[in-house]
Amino acid sequence: MINETKFAYEPSEHEAEKASNSYLMSLVAIIAGLPLPIVNLIASLIFYFGNIRGTYFVRWHCTQALLSQLLLLPINTICFWWTIMAFTSATTVSFAYVFYLTLTLIINLMEFVFTIYTAIQSRKGIHVEWWALSKLTNSICKPSN
Repeated sequence: MINETKFAYEPSEHEAEKASNSYLMSLVAIIAGLPLPIVNLIASLIFYFGNIRGTYFVRWHCTQALLSQLLLLPINTICFWWTIMAFTSATTVSFAYVFYLTLTLIINLMEFVFTIYTAIQSRKGIHVEWWALSKLTNSICKPSN
């Protein structure tokens, strides 16, 4: 699910720190706006646009972190509003809801673990690609940007 590769060049200490921070932004945002799924995306967007003119290593990891939040947004939004509806209306808590809630928690836990791992590795200057996002990240983020 995660692939460590050698990057085209050896990132500097400053680049590695910024790349690592791109993943940590979403973790910090969880603390600030836990029930609202959009907060993580906004934090990642701000960090992405703040580093869009950075080095390729930083831009690449900012892009991958942003894409991970874009992927989670619909999953978490559906779960959030389904939970609100389940507890504020006459709707009963169904098996489908419990299944979706469990699946959402598992997906978010996996993303949380991958994010921490990737933040640690990118801080060391190690390039980490997520299997589901790396091809899309490569197509969006080019070395010549």
